Amino acid sequence: MRSVITFSSRAAGIVALALLLGFASAQTQPAAQGPAAAGVHVPGFWDPRRRPERPDLSRVTAIRFLTEIDYPPFNYAGPDANPAGFNVDIARLICEEIKATCTIQMRRFDTLLDALDQNRGDAVIASIAVTPQARQRADFTDPYYRAPARFAARKDTKIDEVEPENLEGKKVAVVAGTVHESYLRTLFTEAELRPYPTNEAARAALRAGEVDLLFGDGISLAFWLNGTDSAGCCAFRGGPFLESRYFGEGVGIAVRRGNDALRQALNWALFRLWETGRFTDLWLRYFPVSPF
Repeated sequence: MRSVITFSSRAAGIVALALLLGFASAQTQPAAQGPAAAGVHVPGFWDPRRRPERPDLSRVTAIRFLTEIDYPPFNYAGPDANPAGFNVDIARLICEEIKATCTIQMRRFDTLLDALDQNRGDAVIASIAVTPQARQRADFTDPYYRAPARFAARKDTKIDEVEPENLEGKKVAVVAGTVHESYLRTLFTEAELRPYPTNEAARAALRAGEVDLLFGDGISLAFWLNGTDSAGCCAFRGGPFLESRYFGEGVGIAVRRGNDALRQALNWALFRLWETGRFTDLWLRYFPVSPF
């Protein structure tokens, strides 16, 4: 999840700073329907009790989406050099729902909000974290995904309930200097933290059995667990953890300040994609191992 105040940090991963402290797990909707989704929990980022009213969509006939060049699987150039990825597919589904003509242009991440300010596009869909700093540059839709923190353990590790009182003396790998380390030091005070310089080093320690658990960004961990680098060693345990002070408010679509007509149309379309199951289908395609 990209934070607009750290444009130059491509290695920062999918982490953002935001507002409130709490200790709660994600609210997820029941397992998605259909055989391909059996037993898979898909996160519900929308409250069905707060269904938005359909706005006047006649005011939104065309949308120029801006996205970034290289942030797979969210944004990247496909084999035909055209935009591809989770964010791009969300944008295309929104355009179908609104019945608007849309274009999607790729730009460097650090130029996206400037391009929006200069009217070179109408909306930015590029995994921008919604933070107080970001809100000074643009208005945002409701979040359409969040980046939870998760614990992972070797499959042969007998740790199921991951609560602060259950991790006394347990060795937990974490990347040094991250919000994940700060979170553990604040709330998991009895655990024995083992800070590592990189994600790769922390994951290697878990794979080798040098630590009992690894704590980090759930989305990148999901891809590691589902990929060849993990060698099938490990699985998620406990969580997810979504405290906004540490892990952000979530990711939204940015529009120019004051463009409420477009923001409301995008919010309505996102809710409709979730309500009709199209968001769930897309989520399962990109996240076969759910970060939630």
